[in-house]
Amino acid sequence: MSEFSSYPAGTPAWVDLASPDPAASNAFYATLFGWEADDQGPDTGHYVVFRKQGKMVAGSSPMMMDGQPPAWTTYVGVDDADATVDLAKKAGAMVFVEPMDVMDLGRMAVFADPTGAALAVWQPKAHKGAELANEPGTFCWNELDTRDIPAAKSFYTDVFGWQPNDMEMNGSTYTEWKLGDAPVAGMMAMPTMVPAEVPAYWLVYFAVENCDATLSKAAGLGATTLVPATDIPPGRFGVLSDPAGTVFAVIETSSPA
Repeated sequence: MSEFSSYPAGTPAWVDLASPDPAASNAFYATLFGWEADDQGPDTGHYVVFRKQGKMVAGSSPMMMDGQPPAWTTYVGVDDADATVDLAKKAGAMVFVEPMDVMDLGRMAVFADPTGAALAVWQPKAHKGAELANEPGTFCWNELDTRDIPAAKSFYTDVFGWQPNDMEMNGSTYTEWKLGDAPVAGMMAMPTMVPAEVPAYWLVYFAVENCDATLSKAAGLGATTLVPATDIPPGRFGVLSDPAGTVFAVIETSSPA
């Protein structure tokens, strides 16, 4: 069991979902991944914490801003949310949510990088991040799909100290972001099939035991398969759009995560 009580600064530590129909979305993911939805009550705007085996794995909330698209958001853990946002602004970010305290849980902010991809930062207090990750039914990878690789390389190096490690994968270049010696995220050029009006985005990957079976199960629950089960060096993956239109990926790793 891959349990976590903290994350090094600069590491994705949490993911949550913004949905136009939280009840329906919560039911979809609970059925797909075996999660239990724990409503945190009216004081939190009915933020839901998803649990697996009793451990926190992800979150869910209603839409918070007008015009906000349904999306999974990646939260990168940081030591100082205010200082990180200052760095992000200097590097060209557009800030959607200035640093704010979330009760006694932590301090967060949301911004878009210069290529248009939205991302959040999380300065942990009582809430340290996902307690379970990198195993079936939990998030295991976060990947930036962008149309401006050079701009993204400059931004994330300046803001988080990440270093890009380019590698060949299935005939194209894939960038592995590293923090020190540890891989923390990925990046690739936006797939040509994605419509031009879709901005750059961070794609959340959830580990599964069987990619093909998960895609079939998701389709039965109303999801749309965007990328069918495909073999890549790390394993077998697919990309889905849930019934509300939220895009996410699943991956069956070729070796234990």
